[in-house]
Amino acid sequence: MRVYVPLTLSGLAEAYKTGELGAGPLVAYAVTPGLREWYLSDDIEELEYAALSRAALASLRLLAADSGATRRRVVVAVDVPDGAAAADPDRSLDPAALGEVRVAGAVAVAKVASVHVDSGDAEGDVAAAAEALSAAADGDDDAQFVVDGAEDHELLWYATQEIPNLVGLGG
Repeated sequence: MRVYVPLTLSGLAEAYKTGELGAGPLVAYAVTPGLREWYLSDDIEELEYAALSRAALASLRLLAADSGATRRRVVVAVDVPDGAAAADPDRSLDPAALGEVRVAGAVAVAKVASVHVDSGDAEGDVAAAAEALSAAADGDDDAQFVVDGAEDHELLWYATQEIPNLVGLGG
């Protein structure tokens, strides 16, 4: 099963150094029954993109909580065994938890399929979105417009061998 783990660049650097994304349980996003019902599509690529987008929003929440983090959303795509990730059935249709799963146990960086990161051009919009996130969650339409501005930026795809360069550890 493909899951999408939200991180920050500093979180990615730490994962690269330790060799694992975390000891678990990890919050990630995947194509869940609730996400399928919400998105109303049978196209797996569209559903995977929706799960990736949910993880990008969760990465934005991580940035909002860490004022010192580089203002780029980071999502790590990982393949885990079926059954290793589970959605909370009580929250499956909660709009805030669509696609959310918990991954039991540690996830090795060696299992990473790809990394998705904002370009440097997105940093201003991502910074503004991180600042506006709380107000948007409270229903402020202007703040939601700012958050949507960050979502207009597509995350760039990186192969796993590019992680050292992404986190400043490359040669």
